[in-house]
Amino acid sequence: MPLREEIEAICARSGTEFSAEDRTLFDEFKTQLNRGEVRAAQRQANGSWTVNAWVKQGILLGFRMGRLIEMSPASSLRFFDKDTYPTRPTTVADNVRIVPGGSSIRDGAYIAPGVVCMPPMYVNVGAYVDEGTMIDSHALVGSCAQIGKRVHLSAAAQIGGVLEPVGAVPVVIEDDVLVGGGCGVYEGTIVRERAVLAAGTILTGSTPVYDLAREKIYQRTPEALLEIPAGAVVVPGSRNVRGACGQAWGLSLYAPVIVKYRDEKTERAVQLEDYLR
Repeated sequence: MPLREEIEAICARSGTEFSAEDRTLFDEFKTQLNRGEVRAAQRQANGSWTVNAWVKQGILLGFRMGRLIEMSPASSLRFFDKDTYPTRPTTVADNVRIVPGGSSIRDGAYIAPGVVCMPPMYVNVGAYVDEGTMIDSHALVGSCAQIGKRVHLSAAAQIGGVLEPVGAVPVVIEDDVLVGGGCGVYEGTIVRERAVLAAGTILTGSTPVYDLAREKIYQRTPEALLEIPAGAVVVPGSRNVRGACGQAWGLSLYAPVIVKYRDEKTERAVQLEDYLR
């Protein structure tokens, strides 16, 4: 029976009792997550992203199946988590740089060769981080988030994950995107290739994005997620609050603004030095 059908069959069962065979199957599922052979969402040939709900079900199964154990190192710090999700086993052969200083990658996350992890950072279960990406200090890659090739997640960038509901597309950051320091991308937002998010930009499902260059407004609808166009340069901005009180009090609301699209000047400003990798 294919892995998908076996995972779905276990998920459909009620109760919290699992056999040794169930755990062996889950370990195989997690191994395939670690290798990037299965993933929570995938880009289709037409550019759309589709969620693999059964993969999310399998990840949730691990929490249901797991037993709480102590995972403390030989120090005064103590950690307690499900035994199904220890830290991800990583060796030099993986060709992933994990600089010393408190970073953690949860088992069940794919980290491609050439990824650089600066301390401290955290990658949650189900995440997919592709080749040549840098995850800078204090950055988070949430559960099931999909990160493309040669992405730079700058210091304190927060990439939210979407594990539930299982049918929801997670946050997606496509190839060659720069996510500036202190940015936050949440609620299934899709940032298309080569976009630049200036420091402090926050993107959520409920936040409209104003495109000055193309004179358009992008926002989530019941049929579609919020998408940042390819090559867009997004900066934090504001818009006036409507209504008498808002105007009288001089209030404004946060609004991300696309001020231009990548050009030669932008390329020079965002280029990552190869020697850092």
